[in-house]
Amino acid sequence: MERIEYNLIIIGGGPAGLAAAVSAYDQGERSILILERDTRLGGILNQCIHNGFGLHTFQEELTGPEYAQRFVDKVIERGIEYKLDTMVMSIGQGEDGSKEVMAVNEQDGLLLMKSKALILAMGCRERSRGALNIPGFRPAGIFSAGTAQRLVNIEGYLPGRRVVILGSGDIGLIMARRMTLEGAKVLVCAELMPYSGGLKRNIVQCLDDFGIPLKLSHTVVRIEGKERVEGVVIAEVGPDRKPIPGTEEHYDCDTLLLSVGLLPENELTIGLGAEISRITNGPVVNESLETSVPGVFAAGNVLHVHDLVDYVSEEAGLAGSCAADYIAACGEGKWAADETGNSVPVTFSGGVRYTVPASVDPAKVKHWLKIRFRVGDVMTNRRVVLYLDGKKALSKKRRVMAPGEMEELVLTRKLLDEHSDFTSAEIRIEEDN
Repeated sequence: MERIEYNLIIIGGGPAGLAAAVSAYDQGERSILILERDTRLGGILNQCIHNGFGLHTFQEELTGPEYAQRFVDKVIERGIEYKLDTMVMSIGQGEDGSKEVMAVNEQDGLLLMKSKALILAMGCRERSRGALNIPGFRPAGIFSAGTAQRLVNIEGYLPGRRVVILGSGDIGLIMARRMTLEGAKVLVCAELMPYSGGLKRNIVQCLDDFGIPLKLSHTVVRIEGKERVEGVVIAEVGPDRKPIPGTEEHYDCDTLLLSVGLLPENELTIGLGAEISRITNGPVVNESLETSVPGVFAAGNVLHVHDLVDYVSEEAGLAGSCAADYIAACGEGKWAADETGNSVPVTFSGGVRYTVPASVDPAKVKHWLKIRFRVGDVMTNRRVVLYLDGKKALSKKRRVMAPGEMEELVLTRKLLDEHSDFTSAEIRIEEDN
């Protein structure tokens, strides 16, 4: 078994892992290793051939592969080491405070690595049919939207000709357009909730522009066919999200695409013993994006599901910078840093479902800090208000907020200095009178 030592190991070579590596390198860290289980860097962006990426990061509109390649080029230019086709089996902590990573690949066999800091950037996976309890047989023709995207954009296969989509997440919306452009007929997009889970722009560009109906408060109640999907039945659901008898509609189709949510890939995180949020299914982090395990940071969709990859890169940049600071604090000959501070929990009310980060130490914020969150329902004419020690410190008017759109508040260094030594922080959604 080969034993390797690095200062920083990054698990995942997608947009989060790449941005974190570049940021840590630019912060002065040189001993970096990226571990990626796929055959190339770039992650899920390699199959996202549509445009719309990079408007915030590069101020231009790029496709997914183009956006990924920008960061791959940065990694190569800096000479940052990476291993492809490498599966991480487990992560843990050594008695000396080091982070231990066990991985395997065909070239090196079993690898046992240790590092001072670790960045989790494993991304997320799609929720499968098994989690939905849809009655019916298990015929061919049922795909997750991401699998269909890979089949069409990378493998060159068209999964079906007559398509029903369950769920209105962004991948499902984008695949409605993609399948239509490839010659398939998308009959309907059914959404269980009374609102869409995707971005407004994707609803307009992918459904409305192609005349594809979106049926809110609807779900699939039956899948017909044994060898291949022959049809599906959808029905309206009530406030309890249970089908309403008598509202069933039948669609003759050969394909059902599922876009029913994403789950952060946190099996490794759970094995490490880090605290996990019951809302996001990602690790709980502080202002440095550090988990409850010192020296272990998280960024991107493994932390919470994002709607824009630009936000993933920005968040990962912070994680990389903070990981480099942690490594510097370790000093020579030590595998862990002595951390002290005054962490203040971020509480919330009025419809906020969660916040990232979940706590803030104002002394550790360098220039600014973005607190990102999602609401639990569609809201209009509201104000997002930040209270520090019960005093209004920041207020932002929002005409419309929806669960599919991530919200944020920016805490500047000046604002934190004006409210120094606060002991409580709360985000409230209030009526805009």
